[in-house]
Amino acid sequence: MEGLRRSEVATLAGVSVEYYTRLERGAISGASPGVLDSIAKALRLDDAERAHLFDLAHAASPVARPPRRRNTKCWKPHQSLQWALDAVTAGPAFVRNGRMDLLAVNTLARAFYKDVYDMPGQPPNIARFTFLDERAFEFYPDWNAFAEVTVSILRTEAG
Repeated sequence: MEGLRRSEVATLAGVSVEYYTRLERGAISGASPGVLDSIAKALRLDDAERAHLFDLAHAASPVARPPRRRNTKCWKPHQSLQWALDAVTAGPAFVRNGRMDLLAVNTLARAFYKDVYDMPGQPPNIARFTFLDERAFEFYPDWNAFAEVTVSILRTEAG
């Protein structure tokens, strides 16, 4: 975290300065999940940064457990987000996650992506629609270009 000295991060994480310095220099092999979690909390890492820290530890030592993932199925947009989306009246507006699930939309986006919402038994997902629904070939004026963009977005999110 910007503005903290090594000693302050070590204290917040509950480890010695020497141990934290070794971890910082890449000697992360053997670090316990508890220590990694404490460091992630001390540095106020977000989910992606925390996952990256655990991925680094796992790469150095396969004993480390995989990072916890957020359960996005229970995520509901806050009412103020929906109000903001609904205030956009000149075009479609939506919020998506890294898997390209449509999480919140305005009325125009719901109408624009009606075929995405019309996939039985599936939550609305732009990537799934693009690659698994025949209607996508008619929906996108240049399906190949949009497919490349979709793959790029998914790769970026996965990285």
